[in-house]
Amino acid sequence: MPSQAEPLYSAHPSMFKSSPLLFIICVVTIPVLVGLIVIIGWYIKTRSELFTITADEVQYEVGLFSKQIKEMKRSSVRSVNVDQSFVDRIVGAAKVTIYSAGDEPEIVVSGLPEPGRLRELL
Repeated sequence: MPSQAEPLYSAHPSMFKSSPLLFIICVVTIPVLVGLIVIIGWYIKTRSELFTITADEVQYEVGLFSKQIKEMKRSSVRSVNVDQSFVDRIVGAAKVTIYSAGDEPEIVVSGLPEPGRLRELL
């Protein structure tokens, strides 16, 4: 069940920040309609993902027609990796990987804005 607490952080992966070169290519190819179709599909994909941190939980929702929700208590977060390429550092985005007790990551999200704030909250 989704948490009803006030979110401390809530963000959809960003389009431009997660892949600026692809975004520019799509904008340039809009007159051919290929870019427009790709941008619309990409926008729908990014809006169908939501990463939220509340006082008690970390939640990742994925899906447009059917939803998959991954939740974990903030107290069970053991490790957080924030990966930023050179371009990610320039535009202020990151890939965030959250681990709990196991070796496999519980939650992996690319293109999240404000990675420094996000790491502090976790």
